[in-house]
Amino acid sequence: MSLNQQIESWLSSRKKTFQFINRPFITLAFAQSWDGSITTSKGEAAALSCFASNQLTHQLRSLHEGILVGIETVLSDDPQLTVREWVGNNPQPIVLDSRLRMPLDSKLHQHPDKKCWVLTVANDKLSQQSKKTDLEIIQVSQQSSDFIPLLPAMRVLRERGIESLMVEGGAKVITEFLKLGLADAIVMTVAPKLIGGYKAVGDLEVEDISSSPNISPIYYEKLDEDLIVWGDLKYSEPDK
Repeated sequence: MSLNQQIESWLSSRKKTFQFINRPFITLAFAQSWDGSITTSKGEAAALSCFASNQLTHQLRSLHEGILVGIETVLSDDPQLTVREWVGNNPQPIVLDSRLRMPLDSKLHQHPDKKCWVLTVANDKLSQQSKKTDLEIIQVSQQSSDFIPLLPAMRVLRERGIESLMVEGGAKVITEFLKLGLADAIVMTVAPKLIGGYKAVGDLEVEDISSSPNISPIYYEKLDEDLIVWGDLKYSEPDK
């Protein structure tokens, strides 16, 4: 069985046993250097994965109903969030954007078959942005905030039919999902580079290392020049 087949089989079995009905099954998927960096500095784009690893990322996209990034990823990387290096359906693109900063020329405005969902909160730009026909603005909280509250946001996504969600980043988004114990699985590409830059995971506010999230069971295999690490995410407290 190839690495791609192993991960697809594992992910399929994990989704089948998922018990929660108030949120999607959530997979964190991102690439980092050996020292844990996802880029040289915040706001800068960096291509870390080899071609085979990039194909795996596109395969993972095809295995989820939704794909989510934060607005900082849109501003720095301008992603398409589509399946291009693999055969499969495009997931629903979703962006967390509390201040509605989606650029008019971003690629997500020209998605080939889906309107991008933009999750936001109470915002002065809400009525103006809601008139845009190429985006669907979804307000998940009546309160203003610098970051989208993830618990109500995940409930909204599940109510809209998203049963599995792939979270690609950026660092603030990845950190918040881990901090809240909302991520169920992880697929991490580790590129053989030392960058000393901006880290994928920030402060999780754990007081004791024994209470930090861990990957168990953990699997790993070399894919061309990269190392792929994947497994179930476990928390010291029950999942929320």
